[in-house]
Amino acid sequence: MSKVIMGIKLMERMKSASKVQELLSDYGCDISTRLGLHVAAPDACSPHGLIILEFIDDADDAAAEFEEKLAKIADVKVQKMVF
Repeated sequence: MSKVIMGIKLMERMKSASKVQELLSDYGCDISTRLGLHVAAPDACSPHGLIILEFIDDADDAAAEFEEKLAKIADVKVQKMVF
């Protein structure tokens, strides 16, 4: 049984967020935990974003496919850990 944790860095959040959100929806049944982080203030919103995902157990194939599709989106960086 393996566990995949993935970090997604959106360098231009306003440009790439909708494409990333679409993929997150497509793979929603394979993701057990999702945490989105960005700096927000009353007068500004950060152009960068960080998403941390935990995939369900034994979702290695789905995680690899998801990562491959993310790699095609400009200004998105992905790193993962497999336990």
